[in-house]
Amino acid sequence: MPPGVHTMPDIWEGESQQIQVDFLLPTGIYLCIAVSRNDTISAIKKTVWRTAKNEPLFGALGDPDAYVFTCINQTAEQEELEDEQRRLCDVRPFLPILRLVAREGDRVEKLINSQISLLIGKGLHEFDSLKNHEVNEFRAKMRTFCEERALDRQRLLWQQWMEYSFPCDLEPCAMLPQSGSLKARITKKIIVNIKFEGSDESFMLQLDPQEYPLALMRSALKKKATVFRPMKQEKPDDYTLQVNGRWEFIYGKYPLSQFKYIFMCMHSGFTPHLTMVHHSTVIKYQEEQGGLNSQVSKVRSSLKPPPLPLKKQTTTSLWSIQEPFSIHLVQGSRVNADEGMKLVVQAGLFHGSELLCKMVTSNEVSVCSEPLWDQRLEFDISVGDLPRMTRLCFALYAVIEKSKKPRSTKKKNKKADCPLSWVNTMVFDYKDQLKTGEFSLSTWPSIPDDKSDLLNPMGTVEINPNTDSTAGLLIRFPNIRPHPIYYPPLDKASQAIYELGINGRKIVATKEEHAKLSEIVENKNYTEFFEDDKEVLWKLRYEMRDKHPESLSKLLLITKWNKHEDVAQMVSLLRTWPDLPALHALELLDYSFPDRNVRSFTIRCLIKLSDNELLQYLLQLVQVLKYEPYLDCDLSRFLLERALSNKKIGHFLFWHLRSEMHVSSVSLRFGLILEAYCRGSTNHMKILMKQKEALNKMKSLNDFVKSGSQKSSSSRQQTTGDMKLCIRQEAYQEALSDLLSPLNPSLILCQICPDRCKYMDSKMKPLWLVYRNEKVQGDAIGIIFKNGDDLRQDMLTLQMIQLMEVLWKKEGLDLRMIPYGCLSTGNKTGLIEVVKNSDTIANIQRNNSNSAATAAFNKDALLNWLKSKNPGDKLDQAIEEFTLSCAGYCVATYVLGIGDRHSDNIMVRENGQLFHIDFGHFLGNFKSKFGINRERVPFILTYDFVHVIQQGRTNNSEKFERFREYCEQAYKILCRNGTLFVNLFALMRAAGLPELSSSKDIQYLKDSLALGKSEDEALKNFKVKFNEALRESWKTKVNWMVHSLNKDNR
Repeated sequence: MPPGVHTMPDIWEGESQQIQVDFLLPTGIYLCIAVSRNDTISAIKKTVWRTAKNEPLFGALGDPDAYVFTCINQTAEQEELEDEQRRLCDVRPFLPILRLVAREGDRVEKLINSQISLLIGKGLHEFDSLKNHEVNEFRAKMRTFCEERALDRQRLLWQQWMEYSFPCDLEPCAMLPQSGSLKARITKKIIVNIKFEGSDESFMLQLDPQEYPLALMRSALKKKATVFRPMKQEKPDDYTLQVNGRWEFIYGKYPLSQFKYIFMCMHSGFTPHLTMVHHSTVIKYQEEQGGLNSQVSKVRSSLKPPPLPLKKQTTTSLWSIQEPFSIHLVQGSRVNADEGMKLVVQAGLFHGSELLCKMVTSNEVSVCSEPLWDQRLEFDISVGDLPRMTRLCFALYAVIEKSKKPRSTKKKNKKADCPLSWVNTMVFDYKDQLKTGEFSLSTWPSIPDDKSDLLNPMGTVEINPNTDSTAGLLIRFPNIRPHPIYYPPLDKASQAIYELGINGRKIVATKEEHAKLSEIVENKNYTEFFEDDKEVLWKLRYEMRDKHPESLSKLLLITKWNKHEDVAQMVSLLRTWPDLPALHALELLDYSFPDRNVRSFTIRCLIKLSDNELLQYLLQLVQVLKYEPYLDCDLSRFLLERALSNKKIGHFLFWHLRSEMHVSSVSLRFGLILEAYCRGSTNHMKILMKQKEALNKMKSLNDFVKSGSQKSSSSRQQTTGDMKLCIRQEAYQEALSDLLSPLNPSLILCQICPDRCKYMDSKMKPLWLVYRNEKVQGDAIGIIFKNGDDLRQDMLTLQMIQLMEVLWKKEGLDLRMIPYGCLSTGNKTGLIEVVKNSDTIANIQRNNSNSAATAAFNKDALLNWLKSKNPGDKLDQAIEEFTLSCAGYCVATYVLGIGDRHSDNIMVRENGQLFHIDFGHFLGNFKSKFGINRERVPFILTYDFVHVIQQGRTNNSEKFERFREYCEQAYKILCRNGTLFVNLFALMRAAGLPELSSSKDIQYLKDSLALGKSEDEALKNFKVKFNEALRESWKTKVNWMVHSLNKDNR
């Protein structure tokens, strides 16, 4: 040290960006690396790992996450750098020395907690700080539940573990499509390219597409034996087949042609490329993924406290209490309304959508920040008749003082004056106890709308967490008895009442009553019940159970939930009710059926769903979690159980929940389920964190592009160049490469190609990102990143199109649909799959015409384009693909009422497949200009489409009639499954989509699927619409021309 200097120089005060840091590794290796002072600890750890790869003993190091840096800080204390998002200059070590130490016990726990917090977008300390018994109990139960599942998974045999990690991606069935040229293509033998892992040598094998994977592996080992002459004979059972360049495997007792990858290769004329993977490699993967879970479990098992002894309590039977239910409305807080108005609170008791008794209204009080009511509100229902799932709903609204009201509004309903806010709460707590004492309820702002009711029973029972900026209501539940009152367990209390109900089986019904019952249960559109209808249904409830079990929802809707005797009989009857198929069971998850016994019954029915079927309905199952009043429910457990048994389900459950974490009303529930999932799948967390990191970089890139494109000085070319330059930066390259696609977790987004990336012209400047994977044959993978548009409606529409495709294929009808991937990942943020080798009808017409005005009327443009892409014999195949897909989308867009169809959102692939994109309007919500619907046709069928279908010959009616038959066949299949579509859309009302909010929107679907009509009537109506579309084709052309001219003039 120089003379006169008694303290160490402060390296953090200098201007140098690079700092030489010494690193001490647990292997005893010492490294000196120059790092940026602005690097995060996480980035520094990655740099250390890259450097350490070239040093001795690197193999002795485990996973980077198993280690943490320590340093001596400015206060001369040793500090563990747990938060790896901090920058080095923020940590400011006393000396530039960082020591890497292995995490043990509590360190592992801290790491996982910090990773979960970052991943779900909510700090776990926020859950702790709530000091809420229900939250704490749910977290403890779910943690045990999920960690036990993780340990069970580690004990699985390698074949069973494959089913969890890499579930088979299958076509709905092994049946072949009916159409001639396509059928011929996939009945002949297929040639497969096979190689063994660790070897570059590959060979071709030919076999029947109906053979199982085992037969292919047997042939591969036979070939290997003749070429390489191995020392010992190998068994095909010890191997599995991996798709080259993907985390996708071909195994199990399914025909090869049923695997989506093989099916797609057969259709496209590609040779499938597969690798033989030995089971020892799979076991190695399994062991790697189980390491952190077992460490956590060891720590947890030593921390478990002994259970507390249960205290005996004196309780009163709820059903014995006859006095009316009441609450005390004390006062309001933070109320904001115009002076000169009066404040009123309306309250109602609901069971689902049913009002249990008359609503009550408070006195009017003058507007002020903290209005005082101090008023008892009594309801016309006894405490004993309150159903278990009763919710107490409040609405706060302001009314103009009567003296100031003009005469013209004398008869106007008060509630239309000025709705301010609403809030709901359960009457019983999560432990079945009737609530007592004071509750402060932070309300949710009302949307001013005279058409809707003030109360919002469909809304959440969570209070608004933004307590500082919202009105509050202070209420008090009375202490009816000196000790707690619990809802009686129905298995005991209902037995005597159930015996009374048995007499119902002996009731003799008249012929008229039987006829009435048949009429009600057979009419799918029957939702309005008169009193005599209700009496017949209740009287013949045992007959309904035995002969019409699928009509359970109708019986539940007419049950008198405000009479505890009827409730007990219904619940007892439910115990002997036969399980329903998913088609009917899904309906019972709607908010109209809140009873927990009904919901338990529903989950019992849904357990039988296959993993592929569950994935098909997962979007709706996540949405109806919003209707659950308590955290611990059968639906949450069911979803977690299935997600922890199948990683693909886990992947999509994670993103469906994560995408709504910004929504205040669900962030607690969804955050807790996400935490539980992460604890049961710590290895999957790493994959998801990599995806989250990539999405964050995509958002930054998109913000950069938006700001660049708004500058008048920047040209599009310059902004695109700057964007590519940004992608080439090391931080972007690292974040955007080597991740699994959130759209399809079996696809690897290997290396981003900056030169092929661009942004699109639309308002939100979506990013068009291109990836290459050297191990995969064919073109690169493209994804579109959108930020600023709500993708949930597109997701729902594409889900329905995919479901239609599954239903058609099950009936042997392959209409060559393209339900491309679309995933909402956050608030107005998400990803869309790029369909390769495709273009819009508008571009095809423009490029084959002299002007925009004539482009829309050029009927030869599309056929000429297909001819140019499919020379010679390929053209017939392309026209067949076009005919089938055009039929499929004609029917799909008609049934779903998809609006705003023009030549820019209808696309065609080079192989002939037509498909639709951008589903901004559906269920008949068409764009209107000057108050008139510009789209007058039920579906798009223009003469240039017909021109292609008829192969360019005007007299080729045979081809057109075949197209018409495809349409009619497809429509009939959808009508037979109409109830499923209606149920799925009804459940999506929980999502809060603007075009799916009322029963009118659902009615559109019922009408288009002709629910309640015979198949002949439905088909007759469809034929009228089909002919109308053909007749009105010229109007569609005019619409397209107007759209094209408007686009060119922007």
